[in-house]
Amino acid sequence: MSQLPVATTTIPASDKIDPFTKKSMRKGKQKKSQGSSKYRTKNNVELTPLPLLKDTPPAEQPELFVKKLQQCCVFFDFMDAVVELRGKEIKRATLNELVDYITSGRGVITEAVYPDMFQMIQCNIFRTLPPSENPEFDPEEDDPTLEAAWPHLQIVYEFFLRFLESPEFQPSIAKRYIDQKFVLQLLELFDSEDPRERDFLKTVLHRIYGKFLGLRAFIRKQINHIFLKFVYETEHFNGVGELLEILGSIINGFALPLKAEHKQFLIKVLIPLHKVRCLNLYHAQLAYCVVQFLEKDATLTEQVIMGLLKFWPKTCSQKEVMYLGEIEEILDVIEPIQFVKIQGILFKQLARCVSSPHFQVAERALYFWNNEYVLSLIEENSNVVMPIMFPSLYRISKEHWNQTIVALVYNVLKTFMEMHSKLFDELTANYKLDRQKEKKKEKDRDELWKKLSKLEMNNKANSNAK
Repeated sequence: MSQLPVATTTIPASDKIDPFTKKSMRKGKQKKSQGSSKYRTKNNVELTPLPLLKDTPPAEQPELFVKKLQQCCVFFDFMDAVVELRGKEIKRATLNELVDYITSGRGVITEAVYPDMFQMIQCNIFRTLPPSENPEFDPEEDDPTLEAAWPHLQIVYEFFLRFLESPEFQPSIAKRYIDQKFVLQLLELFDSEDPRERDFLKTVLHRIYGKFLGLRAFIRKQINHIFLKFVYETEHFNGVGELLEILGSIINGFALPLKAEHKQFLIKVLIPLHKVRCLNLYHAQLAYCVVQFLEKDATLTEQVIMGLLKFWPKTCSQKEVMYLGEIEEILDVIEPIQFVKIQGILFKQLARCVSSPHFQVAERALYFWNNEYVLSLIEENSNVVMPIMFPSLYRISKEHWNQTIVALVYNVLKTFMEMHSKLFDELTANYKLDRQKEKKKEKDRDELWKKLSKLEMNNKANSNAK
């Protein structure tokens, strides 16, 4: 299976990925709503342009660099698009200059500038997120509320990433500022409705996870808490997909044998994430994480399959299709010895799926027989799988309303016949025999009801005669 790329942003072109999260926006909206978590008060601070760093003598650049960092700690009200335009432009230009300076300069990130750099970063990005303007917000249907201050905030995030990725960055100094409190504030921002901000955040957090070994366990623990609260309390957190994308890369790097805490995270946190109503918003990332675990430790397969069957949707065909897709991903990497353990209970569920009146569910289940590896596993265990699947398939071939499904079923039956013709003939004979017995029972039942009805009518006639 291909490895999930590490989360990235728009910074280095070579570091880009295609984000898993897909946004389905409501059509017809002309303008996306904007919100801002910054206090909407006047700064009463007039910014004046400072000299450009590139035009300043090298000896004076460190002092000017600090002044520019301090200047970028000033906030502006972006909810009013026509006020303080000059100050906004000065700050935007200064932020861009700072990004270029730490990217192309050499020896500019010294220990002395760390306090001012972190002060500028923290005072811009750390804030209390505003309540959703739409309490009934549906990420699939509604446009997200975008951060109004993004023209400045985006460049601050770019600056932070350049800082973290710089060869001159020293974790031993930065750990005074990037501590547990810092990480907690960063994780809170993942609930931002603005997908652009979440995209930057996942890259920032991934870089921090890679550079600060002492924070790794804490980061995993806090993500664990966010997921548990999401599953069992709120069912609302905008950044679940982004956090899962980070975890996909983290899980891929786990050492073997897996620690007990990692296995527990899979069973107690990742599997229950399947039961949330908005599963479709992050299912691709979640399925990737689950498969990563199974590629690391195949002995977890039975627990995972049993967990998925426990939470199998009863009334949502869209979720059933997603579950079936994930099951096939698991079967793609399953070991034959593990397949034997779960084949009985799994194919009973698949038999129910191919019998579904919803044609998309039935179609997705029948596509399993187009997978060569899955087909080879079925052939090796045909004595178990065929008796489970045959009755449903044979009945559907005669009764299903959708001709596409009927055609797919015929192909599966043909495959079974070629796979094990003797068993196929036995199953066909047994099925017809069972159907004859059922028809006889139905006929006997009908005759009994007729006799009872006749007896009742006779009793009524005798009562009336008296």
